[in-house]
Order: sequence, then structure tokens, then C-alpha cells
Amino acid sequence: MVDKQPKVVSGLQLWQWRDRAIKAAIATDVPLAEVDWLLLEVAGLDRLALRLESFKTLPQIQMQLSIEELDHLWQRRLNDRLPVQYIAGVTPWRQFKIAVSSAVLIPRPETECLIDLAVAAASNASGHWADLGTGSGAIALGLADVFPEATIHAVDYSQEALAIAQTNAHNLGLANRIRFYQGSWWEPLASLKGQFSGMVSNPPYIPTNTLSTLQPEVVNHEPHLALNGGVDGLNSIRHLIEVSPSYLQPGGVWLIEMMAGQADVVRELLQNQGSYYNIQIHADLAGIERFALAYKS
Repeated sequence: MVDKQPKVVSGLQLWQWRDRAIKAAIATDVPLAEVDWLLLEVAGLDRLALRLESFKTLPQIQMQLSIEELDHLWQRRLNDRLPVQYIAGVTPWRQFKIAVSSAVLIPRPETECLIDLAVAAASNASGHWADLGTGSGAIALGLADVFPEATIHAVDYSQEALAIAQTNAHNLGLANRIRFYQGSWWEPLASLKGQFSGMVSNPPYIPTNTLSTLQPEVVNHEPHLALNGGVDGLNSIRHLIEVSPSYLQPGGVWLIEMMAGQADVVRELLQNQGSYYNIQIHADLAGIERFALAYKS
């Protein structure tokens, strides 16, 4: 969403905007920290300059948005609950700064745990690894970082999402390590059946009738294709449980993120499928059973 052409403003102008934005955030229950995080991204200011307000005396500051554009988008944050990450066009995730747009889910901090779980589970850190439903490419980037000898295959149904993921891979110097495919789940990878060391996915898992109850930032702005998991939220997870064994090597890792409350059903589905062993449920940092891990028999 950010225009990359620099716009010049005075420090005083930006200080005045920040003061108005903070007051408006207080009045509308938007986290105050978002004001300064946004200025870190669009104005290149550092935390100390913001805390001391020393930027106020600068004759000019180069920004990626004009004050008018910034104010228009901030009003959308306040009134339409547009996520601040979409305004800045980036979000932090692990050690990366990842480009995002409304074509992709904003990568969540809890999803970072998938990469650590993959590292702990992997008996083969080389070969082929899949990120199914890659979105912004966050998981693929994380896998490429921790498995430098592996080839990462990133699949998404959305061409717009793939464009963002490819941009991120290029920006972070990992484009030669990740292959991108447009399609549904495993389908574009049919030529590699039986060859995968592991599969990691953050699939849609929100029950359809629950979507409307989510925060307006999510339900009104993030792509429903990446959220809606069907009547019970498990449509995509069931598919991944059923189809993945034909793509994984014996001992290959099957690893997904899921919603709170789904762990028992997912464990049972994995057991009943008959092709998995050492089925595990792992909690996120908040103690919520968030991840399911299993190995291909």
C-alpha cells in the first residue's frame, strides 16, 4: 500500500501529525504503539528519536507517504479498522521484514513456532520441503533459512498471494532456494510424489459461521480464502491428512497450525487415516494447543 516514491515533510509537520494520531488512537481504542511502529516504517525514524521527539526539529524527513496520504490511511485504520501492517506494507516475522498486502494474511507471531517445530522434527533437513498455502511466503522463507540444503516448494491458490511471496523471496535473497506454484495444495507437486522430507502448512481453519465474529481487522480486510475452513473449520486439514502420505517419504514430517479446540479431532483424524505415527500436539507460547505434528509411516 506504501508508495515507494519519497515525500519530504518537516519534522514539525510529522510531530504534529503524530500528536493528532496518538489522541485519535486513544479515542478509538487502537493500540498507541501502532503510531510509532508506522512511523518507523514509513518515515525511517528510530525508536530513540520517537521517544525523545528529537525529530521535531529536523528541517526535512523523507517519507514513503505524504502527510495527506498518511492521514487518509490512518483514518482508515481508525474508522475501517484497516490493519496497520497493510498501511505500512510490511510486517516483522522471525528475523525478516515481510511485505504484505490485502491479498495475504498477516503472518502471526505464533506461526513462527512452526519453523522451530520443523527443525526439531526433521530427520532430513535436505531434500524437498513443502509450504502449502504459502500466502506471503513466510513459512517458505523460514524453512529456507533453517534448511539451507533443502529445496522449498511453496504453493498457493491465489496468484496475487504468490506475487507477494515471490517479492519477499527476492527481497530477502532466498529466491534461488524456493520454487513457487499456483494451484491447490499438493496438486502442482504431483511429479514429486513420495519424495518430500516434510510438509508445513498454516491452512484455513476458521469455521464458516465463526468468521463474522472475528475482529473487524481480520474479517473485513484479510482474505477469506485463507481463513474459511468450512463448516467445522477442518475441510483443508482433512484434505492434507488424507493426501499427504502419498507425497511424503517414510519418516517425512507432517506439520500444521490449527485453531484452539481442534487438537483432539485432528489427532483422531491422523490416527484413523492409518499412515502416520508419533502423532504430537504442541502448544503455542500462550499455552493453546496450536500445532499438530506427525510422521509418515
